[in-house]
Amino acid sequence: MKVITAPASPFGRKVRVAIAELGLADKVQVEIFPVQALAARAAPVNPLGKIPVLIKDDGSTLYDSTVICEYLDGLAGGGRLIPAAGEARLAALKLQALGNGIGEAATLIGGERGRPEAARHAPFIEAQSAKIVRAADELEKIAEGFPATPHIGHIAVACALGYCDFRVPDVDWRKGRPKLAAWFAKMSERPAMAATVFRPPQPAPAR
Repeated sequence: MKVITAPASPFGRKVRVAIAELGLADKVQVEIFPVQALAARAAPVNPLGKIPVLIKDDGSTLYDSTVICEYLDGLAGGGRLIPAAGEARLAALKLQALGNGIGEAATLIGGERGRPEAARHAPFIEAQSAKIVRAADELEKIAEGFPATPHIGHIAVACALGYCDFRVPDVDWRKGRPKLAAWFAKMSERPAMAATVFRPPQPAPAR
């Protein structure tokens, strides 16, 4: 089976980290397509034309990242990244939702800023930025209690914050949040996170 994603996507990265954390790299191939090629590649397998998409060996598909990660966790035996039941499961899914929301807000800001300057809607950008700030404030309250072994919520949050560093660096989520910043730095050291970090291509030096 394989996963289709884009280089910088926080949602695709979440799936890639999950694959590595679950030890499924030998079972799930990851295909990373440039943004320009995604529409043509994703639309035939997801009517929404979004990534990530998981294509199973029988040709059936799963989307979005939340559903894919649930499937992968079950494939690895269940209860590995997503607790099976009870309050622990709800807490992990709630934190995942918060991480997903941060990633969505950063994506929307990037899309709006990609429009011609005269067509940009500043209040929309401000509203999405405020979501990230409020989420970071909430995370600062709880980051010190995050366990050493992450679940899907921690992965979602870390991938989203890393995406903010790339897409919306002016929304400084670290400022005034030392506990969250320290946790993110530690989380970023995990092999699965380090191996999936997005590094924008550098322009060729002038000759």
